Amino acid sequence: MAMTQTELLHELEPVVAGELDRHLKVAKEWFPHEYIPWSQGRDFDGIYQGEAWQESDTKIPEAARISLIVNLLTEDNLPSYHHEIATTFGRDGAWGTWVHRWTAEEDKHGTAIRDYLTVTRAVDPVALERARMIHMEQGFQTEYGTMLQQLAYVSFQELATRISHRNTGKATGDEGCERLLARIAADENLHMLFYRNLLNAAFELDPNQTMRAVTDVVTTFQMPGSGIQGFARKAMIIANEGIYDLRLHMDDVLMPVLRQWAVFDKTGLDAEGEKAREELAGFLEKTETVAARFVARREERRARSATMG
Repeated sequence: MAMTQTELLHELEPVVAGELDRHLKVAKEWFPHEYIPWSQGRDFDGIYQGEAWQESDTKIPEAARISLIVNLLTEDNLPSYHHEIATTFGRDGAWGTWVHRWTAEEDKHGTAIRDYLTVTRAVDPVALERARMIHMEQGFQTEYGTMLQQLAYVSFQELATRISHRNTGKATGDEGCERLLARIAADENLHMLFYRNLLNAAFELDPNQTMRAVTDVVTTFQMPGSGIQGFARKAMIIANEGIYDLRLHMDDVLMPVLRQWAVFDKTGLDAEGEKAREELAGFLEKTETVAARFVARREERRARSATMG
C-alpha cells in the first residue's frame, strides 16, 4: 500500500532534522561583498550621468556571458521556488526551518552574481534587468505533483546547477568570477546532498512509489530556467561551448545520483516498481546514444573550424 504524502512528510521529518543539523555544521559562512571588486565600479548613464555600457566593457566570452545571464535569471525566480517548496514541504518543524534556510542561501547567490556582473560591467545591465522582469513575471510552477517527485527533481537540479556554475566560472576566464561561482557551487552541492539523502530515506519507506517518482523526473527533466526568453538558443550555445550539455548531464548529474541511490540494485520491488525501473533504464540507454552523437558532431564542427582557421 503506497504511503500518502502526509505519511511520507511525517516519516521523513526525523531525517530532515538530521540532515538540517549536518548542513548547518558543514555549511561555511561567507559574505557576498567580499567577492565583489568594488574598486572597479563606476557610474552608468542616467541619474549619475556616467558611461553607458558597451560591448568593449567586458572581456568575458559571449558563451560564458550567456551562461552567466541564464544562471542569474534562474536564481532570480527564487520567490516562485520558495512558494513551491513551502507549499509542498510546509513551514512547520524541521521542514519549515530547512525551507527558509535554503531560501536565504539561494537569495545570497543571486545578490552576489548580480553585484559582480554590474560592478565589473560584464553584461549589459539594461538588457539584464529587462530579461529579469520578463522572466519573473512568468514565475515558475513545478510540473511535479507529489513530494517525492519534487525531492527527486531538486536532487538532480541542485547538482546540475553546481556543475553549471563551476563550468561557467571557468569559461569566463575571469579569476574573480570563477572564485565567486566556485563558492556558490559549494553551496549548491550541500543542497544536493540534503535532498539526495532525503530521497534515499524515501526509498526505504516506499521503494515503489519512490522509483516511480525518480523515473518521472529523469525522463522529463528540465532546468528551472527553461522558461527564460530564448532559452533554447542560449542552451545550445552553452552546450556547444561544453559548459553544460547532455553528456555532462548524463555523466555528472544523472548517473552519480542514481548510483548513490543504487536504483538498479533495489530488491523487493512490486510490478509497478519494476516497470518504472525498466522505463528508466530504457530512457538512459536512448539518452546515452543522443549524448554520444552530440559530442561527436561537436568535435567534427570544431575540427572543421580549426582546419578552416
